[in-house]
Amino acid sequence: MTARICQFLIAAVFLGLGGWALLMPAHVIELALTEPYRDTGFIMRFAIACFGAQAVMFGIMALVVRWTARAFAVFAVVLLPFFVFNWYFHYEMPVLTSIGMLDFAGNLTMFIACLIGWRAARNDERNANRKFA
Repeated sequence: MTARICQFLIAAVFLGLGGWALLMPAHVIELALTEPYRDTGFIMRFAIACFGAQAVMFGIMALVVRWTARAFAVFAVVLLPFFVFNWYFHYEMPVLTSIGMLDFAGNLTMFIACLIGWRAARNDERNANRKFA
């Protein structure tokens, strides 16, 4: 798998889940949050839509820039706290439903893509350096 494909996979997670939150925030609230934490008021829908808009924006950026091996490595490290978030808000404080754990699935997909992308980009960078040496 190429680094570019890994980047597109990361973008797809952001665009898919972010687009869902942006375009259908009430649907996300209904399916992803447990009953005690569900609020269908304007502020909650607005916050979920804002979250979705930021995710879509990052997904678009992930499509248009070229990531280096360092970018994949940094993004993999940045994802780590999100696994703690998913665990805590599903198992310790049950805010996220099983469908809400799509966030975990997305994070895991992106983490694996980061590892594969890091390796592919590192090889690409080494090969590019050899051409100029």
